[in-house]
Amino acid sequence: QLQASGGGSVQAGDSLTLSCAASGRPFGNNAMGWFRQAPEKEREFVAAVSWNGGSTSHADSVRGRFTISRDNAKNTLYLQMNSLKPEDTAVYYCAATTSRGIWLSTRPNLYNYWGQGTLVTVSS
Repeated sequence: QLQASGGGSVQAGDSLTLSCAASGRPFGNNAMGWFRQAPEKEREFVAAVSWNGGSTSHADSVRGRFTISRDNAKNTLYLQMNSLKPEDTAVYYCAATTSRGIWLSTRPNLYNYWGQGTLVTVSS
């Protein structure tokens, strides 16, 4: 029900925009987020956004370079990634939580809908 896209292979300093399209059910009333997992590492929080886009949170490692946003009319979540670094190389996952009372969360275990992931490779 969540389809992530937009990944690819880029050079350090380049930009990419990831998209996450929801189908089957709307997530316009739910917090959503992006997580990533590099080879042999645990999944980590990247960014999250409240249901209305009014509040966002970004991991320290990406703050100032990445921006999360959403368009509820299109049922789509975005991650604008600028000034990419080799350490940003990972599979990026979008996620949504339907748990009640969650404005936004950095904790992956609170998200119950996950996309399939899209690979971002940044070379130096």
